[in-house]
Amino acid sequence: MSSKKLHIESHPVIKNSTLIIGFSGWMDGGEVSTGAVNYLVDNFDAQECGSIEPEDFYIYSFPGDMEISELFRPFVKIENGIIKTYEPPESKFFFVPENNLILFTGKEPNLSWIDYADCMFSFCKHFSVSRIYSIGSVAGLTPHTREPRISFSTSDQNFRDFLQNTGLRPSNYDGPASFVTYLTSRAASENIKMAGLIAEIPAYIEGYNPRCVETSVRLLARLLDLKLDLEELQTISEQFEHKITELVQEQNELAEKIKELERDYDREAFDREMGNLKNWLRQQGLRAD
Repeated sequence: MSSKKLHIESHPVIKNSTLIIGFSGWMDGGEVSTGAVNYLVDNFDAQECGSIEPEDFYIYSFPGDMEISELFRPFVKIENGIIKTYEPPESKFFFVPENNLILFTGKEPNLSWIDYADCMFSFCKHFSVSRIYSIGSVAGLTPHTREPRISFSTSDQNFRDFLQNTGLRPSNYDGPASFVTYLTSRAASENIKMAGLIAEIPAYIEGYNPRCVETSVRLLARLLDLKLDLEELQTISEQFEHKITELVQEQNELAEKIKELERDYDREAFDREMGNLKNWLRQQGLRAD
C-alpha cells in the first residue's frame, strides 16, 4: 500500500540530502514543529516535490463529545451555502536544492504507522537522504523569558555523540511514543541518521510561540550551516516576550511563580556550567571542591 500512497511530483537533483520533519498534532505545542518547518519553506521559497495521500492514515470519525471529535475531522469552508474548500490532512515534501535540503510538513498519522513510515523511507531512498531531523516540543518548566531547553533522541550512537558535543542534552523519557519516535527507531536499519529535537516550552502559554520557533530554527541553521535572515522572526519573538511579560505582571501570583521558574532555570544552567568548569580544572590537575 505504501508505494501507492506516496507521490513524487518532481525530481530535483539532490544527493546526500537532509530531511527536516515537522508534524502537527502531538509534540507540536506552541506550533514549534510546524512553525519552524513552515518558516524554512517560506524563507527558502521551497518548491513542493512530493506528498503522501491521507486515506487510511487518519481517524475522521471519533466517538465522544464534539469538542474532541472535531479535532480529527477534515476542515471545510462554506460561504453562503456553497462549499468552497474541503481540506483533508496534508503531508507534503518540499526541496531546497542549493542546500541539499528537503522539508516535510504533515499531520501525525493516527493509523498504519508502518505503512506511513514506509512512504517516508521510500521517499528518502529516492532522494538519497542520509540524515533526518525532526523538531517538536513539550510543555515544561521553562520561563518565557529564557531560551527553551532542547534535548534529543536518536537510535545511532555516533549521531548521539555528535549531537551531545554540540551542546544538546540527551533525552530521558518513559511514556507514550510519538510517530517520530517510531521513525527514529527504524532509521538506523534504513542506513539513515535521525534525531528528534525536542524544545521544552513554557507550560503556561498557549498558541503559537515565536520565541521557541526562533530557537528551533536557529538550532537547525547551526546544525546544517544554513544561511538565514532571522531578523524579522527575532523582532516578533521580542514583541511576543514583552507582551507576555506585561500580561504576567497583572497577575501577582503568576508573576511570583515565573520568578521561581527563572531562578530554577538559571541555577540548573549555572550548575551545568560549573560541571564543565570542574571537568576542565580536573583535566589541569586541579580540584574545584
